[in-house]
Amino acid sequence: MRLINTHTLDLEDYNKDIPPYAILSRTWEDGEEVTFQEWHRDRVGVSPKPGFTKICNVCEQAQLAGLAYVWVDTNCINKSSSAELSEAINSMFVWYERADVCFVYLSDVTSTFVDEELGEEGPSPSPLSVSKAKKHSSISSAR
Repeated sequence: MRLINTHTLDLEDYNKDIPPYAILSRTWEDGEEVTFQEWHRDRVGVSPKPGFTKICNVCEQAQLAGLAYVWVDTNCINKSSSAELSEAINSMFVWYERADVCFVYLSDVTSTFVDEELGEEGPSPSPLSVSKAKKHSSISSAR
């Protein structure tokens, strides 16, 4: 399993003794997500992409939750390796299950929905965090 260090933004590989981590769930937006290859090749070059901003924001949210690592499929999986992609697809359910918290990026949720339906304030778009350990949800700014 490959995780993003929330402090350095470096990718780190773990086979055993996987540290506590957050996971990001969201819909993919064509041409906006950062791939594994782009992350390794030129992190500065991909910084204008909205996907890079999502990754930085989920790293900040994870740090606030006391976590030093996050998993994001688009840049933690080397999709050019069919073996790695196959293993990731087969392991994904377990990775989500074992995550300490899952941040859900809701790109189409308006602040009106957040205010009226959820009773919390926060600009749109927002990540929704769902923690199995704490059994709560919260909304906070993503951009």
